[in-house]
Amino acid sequence: MARQRLALAQEIPRLDFTREGLPLSQRILRETGLPKKAGRDALHIALAALYEMDLLLTWNCRHIANALLIPKITSIIESRGLRSPLICTPPQLRGY
Repeated sequence: MARQRLALAQEIPRLDFTREGLPLSQRILRETGLPKKAGRDALHIALAALYEMDLLLTWNCRHIANALLIPKITSIIESRGLRSPLICTPPQLRGY
């Protein structure tokens, strides 16, 4: 099963880094109070918003799929005129 999941993941297109993601990720870090070590997590969120992803699926419940942070993250993204992706974990997605 693990091999099948890894093979499936290899087929998922990857998003390219864009410089536009840096200011948004820095703002996410600053305004949510996330630690600097969560910089890649904030960039992950920023790029998902900039690429207009509908969904950001993650197991990272500390810095991304955190019920206390999601409203703040959504507000920051929407204040830039962007639409925030739905942030959830795989078990949460199974309900849809």
